[in-house]
Amino acid sequence: MSGRRILNEAAQPLYREVTWAASIGLVVNLVLGVSKLVAGVVTSSFALMTDAVNSLGDVLTTIAVMVAIHFAQKPPDETHPYGHTRAEAVAGVNVALLVLISALALGYEAICRITEVHPLPPLWTLLLAGANVAIKEALYRYKIRVGQRTKSSAIIAHAWDHRSDAFSSLAVLLGLGAVYLGGDDYIFADEVAALFVVAAIAWSSSKLFRSSASELMDAQADSELIESIRRVAQEVPEVKGVETLWVRKSGIEYLADIHIEVDPELSVRKGHIIGHKVRDLLLERFVALRDVLVHLEPWGE
Repeated sequence: MSGRRILNEAAQPLYREVTWAASIGLVVNLVLGVSKLVAGVVTSSFALMTDAVNSLGDVLTTIAVMVAIHFAQKPPDETHPYGHTRAEAVAGVNVALLVLISALALGYEAICRITEVHPLPPLWTLLLAGANVAIKEALYRYKIRVGQRTKSSAIIAHAWDHRSDAFSSLAVLLGLGAVYLGGDDYIFADEVAALFVVAAIAWSSSKLFRSSASELMDAQADSELIESIRRVAQEVPEVKGVETLWVRKSGIEYLADIHIEVDPELSVRKGHIIGHKVRDLLLERFVALRDVLVHLEPWGE
């Protein structure tokens, strides 16, 4: 079909909301990361230092996503006629690998330190870990709502990353509490807590890698969205059925290929008009749809 609108201006509010959510996470993670790093170095708590690396890794991830979102909004050009929306998935894959490698290095260091004796943590380190649990859980609840509204895989991944960070900080809190209450006999609990944090980092980074890689491989969108698009397409009176419907994710937007069944006796002009009706209706109802390619099939044959 001619006149295909690849530049999706209707998605701009989604990009603004995603960028704002990412910015909040960036500032919070930076403050928490620096605070825990300083506290970890001062108190020789490897659990706090590992949790600090976790937060600073989130800062790196967020920066990569924000840069990717910026490039994703660039208009199409001759070499990228579908735009640059895949930049988010490309960034996700690379950052996930970097964070996973750093997590494995931290795990090795925690195992090496598990028998070392170091100073007992002061009470204020427990307060810092407790505050981190509450802040991370609040960030999870905020970002999961944004991610569900915008269908941004990066923001949803960030939300779950905040949830895993909350559990990580809870492990740090319990580890530091055990050391604080049990004394030298429980000094190993600090490194054990660090290993829990390492496991959480590895889990969240591998999850981000899988989701980003799946997007790059043009996996089919979720079934709920597929069925919604199918129902809306069949609202056009001349559409007798939907034979094929493929929807692939590209950043926070989607690209759809749909084969609709129409009366085989219609003229080419009439079929062309019906195709445009379907495409325009879908683009109107689903702001995250970047483009819809409509193909006509003869009904009943």
